[in-house]
Parts: sequence; C-alpha cells; structure tokens
Amino acid sequence: MPFSKLGLSDPIISALSSLGYTKPTPIQSKAIPVALSGKNIIAAAQTGTGKTASFVLPIIERFKAPHKVRGKRVKALVLAPTRELVIQVEQNIKKYSQNLSINSMVMYGGVDSNAQKQKLIEGIDILVATPGRLLDMYTQRAVNFDELEVLVLDEADRMLDMGFIEDINRIIELLPDERQNMLFSATLSNQVRALAKSAMRNPVQISVVEDADAAPKIDQWLVTVDKEKKSALLSQLIKDNDWKQALIFIETKHGAAKLVTQLEKRGIIAESFHSGRSQPIREQLLKDFKDGKITYLIATGVASRGIDIDDLPIVINYDLPYPADDYVHRIGRTGRAGASGIAVSLVSKDDFKNLCAIERRLGHLIVRKEVEGFTTRKEVPISILDFVPKNAKVPKAKTDDKPTLSRGKSDKPKNNHYDKNKAKRFNKESAAKSPYKTSDRGENRSSDSRKPSKNNTSRSVPNGTGAVNPWGK
Repeated sequence: MPFSKLGLSDPIISALSSLGYTKPTPIQSKAIPVALSGKNIIAAAQTGTGKTASFVLPIIERFKAPHKVRGKRVKALVLAPTRELVIQVEQNIKKYSQNLSINSMVMYGGVDSNAQKQKLIEGIDILVATPGRLLDMYTQRAVNFDELEVLVLDEADRMLDMGFIEDINRIIELLPDERQNMLFSATLSNQVRALAKSAMRNPVQISVVEDADAAPKIDQWLVTVDKEKKSALLSQLIKDNDWKQALIFIETKHGAAKLVTQLEKRGIIAESFHSGRSQPIREQLLKDFKDGKITYLIATGVASRGIDIDDLPIVINYDLPYPADDYVHRIGRTGRAGASGIAVSLVSKDDFKNLCAIERRLGHLIVRKEVEGFTTRKEVPISILDFVPKNAKVPKAKTDDKPTLSRGKSDKPKNNHYDKNKAKRFNKESAAKSPYKTSDRGENRSSDSRKPSKNNTSRSVPNGTGAVNPWGK
C-alpha cells in the first residue's frame, strides 16, 4: 500500500518521495489512518520500524492549512526522553513538512534557554521537548498550553525508566481536556499501560511487536571472553571483519574513555559519546558519525535511543545492558526500516545474569561464536530460558475473595518462622512460671495478679527471631 492510500495530501507525499520513502512500514500503515481520524492511540513497535513518521505525518496533515498561532502557544506537543531523540524527531518534522508552512521547535536542557524563550514568542505548531525543560519553561511563563490540540508521548517506556513519570503527570494536568493523545513505545509494560490509562480515554491499541524475535533482520551473535581481554577481542573483530563503521555500547563514561585509549594503542581511532560531554560536542559527534567522519563511536546508554543512521552496519555490546529491553533498543540502531544489520555482544562471566534476562526476553538463545586465541578461563554457562530466580515471589493460591489484611490488622500473626514444637515447649515452660493459673484466668483474678512478673510470657508466641509475638491471646 503506498502512502497516498493512507489519506495524506500531495505536499506530504511529494516530500516523502524526495526522501526515498516508497511504501509505509507496518506500524505506519496501521497508525496513520487512525491518527488522521482523530482517535487516541497506544502503539507498540520495535525500535527502527518507523514510529516517528507514524505520529509526525498525521500532525503535519492536521495543520497543513495556512493558520496563525498566538504567541507562546503550541498546537501539538511531542514529549521524548533525551536530547538526541527530540532533535531527531524535530529534524524529521522539517523534512516531512518541507513543502508546507509548519513551524516546529525543539526544546531540551543543558543549553541556554533565552533562544528557546524568544522562539516561543512567535507561537509554535509542533513543539518537541524533554519533560524537565518543558516544565521549567512553563514555570517561567514562556509557554502556554490553552490552545494545544495534540499530545504525543514518544518512547514512553524509556521516559518511565528514566524517572519522568511525575513530570509527565504534571504536564498532562496542565493540558486541555479535549485533545488527541498518542503514545508510542517499544514495549507495553504495566507502567506504560497505567500511564496511557491516566492520559487518554478509549484509545485504539496498535501493536506490531514480534514476540519471537526482537529484530528479525538483525544477525545477532555473541562471543564469550574473559573481562580483561574484551578490548583485545574487540580490536581483533574490527580488523578481521574489516568493519567500516560500528556503534559500540558500554556501561560507564569512564569505561568509554578507557576503551578509546585502548583502541588507539592498537591503531583504531574511536570517539566517546556520553552524558559527561557537552551538548554542542555531542551534537557534533553525532553529525560526524552520521556523515562517516567518525568510524567507531563508543557510547553509553544515552545513545541507545535517538541515533537514527541510515545503513549503520554493526552494533556492538561491549557490556550487556540491564534491563533486557535496553538490549532491544541498542541493537535497533542497526537494521532500521527493513534493512539488515549485525549485532555482536562480548560476554564475560560477569554478564551472565544479564545474558539470561536478555535471552528470556528474546525467547531464544543467541548464537555463540568462538574466536581463535580467546579461550575463556571463566566459562559462561548456557542460559536456561525458563529459569526462575530463588528470590522470585510466587503468588499464593486464592482460597476466597476476602481481601488480605496487613500485619497489625490481622487476627493472626504473619510468621514465616513459626516452629510448632518450639512454641509448645515455650508455652509449657511459660505456664509453669506464670503467676496466673489456668483456672484463675477470668473474673476470679486478684488485683495483684493483674500485674504480671518479668517472666510472664504465657500469652506470647515466639516468632523464631528471639522476639515475642504481640498477638498471643
């Protein structure tokens, strides 16, 4: 089905053609017609499947007619988790609307806010922002939402992972009740569904997530290696396979800087990309990497979403990420929009738990390859896909519909260490020492007997920890 069959106008179709877009991806085919109808949407699709165009094109179509936006007002708001992602989304807006008079703007922290305030004075059709900076600008009365018509939450799962839930809820409270809402996410966790429930009514749910494989056109494989030999293995893989460009993920800023130095000693020039580098430098690094001026970019998780590079051939996990969904987002930097790619992971014994979680998330084991000269001293076991950790909570079978009472309100103590035989011995000994005889309990107690001795524990049951139970009656 061509884009023209989705209900998009000729100026947008022409722009897509000039960009080389021939037919919509599955998520675009499903989401665009629904979005054009004005309905609320919850959409789940893997990274690299064209989610951005799925919401940007309908918004552009909505505001294609000449119009004027009042100062400091916004017609459509797109929230995204990182600077890199909001920049990428806004760049796509400009490309898709090149034949129309659509006014868009990007807003994120870490840069001077004066230029952003100045641009908001003109009024904006589509504002793409990170939650923190947007709230900051609102408190400074630089932006007003009373004319907002569309809200998009892009990469919603990532925003929740990064702790933006309170900021998002505050922003939603500031928006008009009558608006179109669209939520796009790589995964639909319970938290994401709860956010959608609070933000929109009667949404249409769209999903093109593959259950069996995180990225069907990505050749995934791993090499087991001792931790101290990872940099040497990486160097050999780059040279032996003659990889012309690769995005290499690592967990820490310090590790990224160290790996750059180690590769340089072996004649491989790389650059590090992480949150410790200034925003202008990060933007320049991304530009140079996209232009092919940088061949190897070593990045922390900040780049796992937001880097959109056509035909990036290789993604390498120098360290395995946690949680497992981050692995899906990382390898999604290659094999985008139906292209093929390679995802390689270097796995040491320390990565085993993360590897198990990732392979359970994928539903299959990742192919293992051996590299001559890198036999491991510490073997990495094969994952057990249906493994259940010892500390995993197993829900109790429900015996009735009565709600469970919390400790303190229950008529029975919650005691996981109750020893029946020990309790019997304890009670027998306590009864012998007690000033209260069994026959004396009740109305015939003397006034003195109401004052128990220090050794009186007849009305307590031990809880197995040396303390007595306050519900002993």
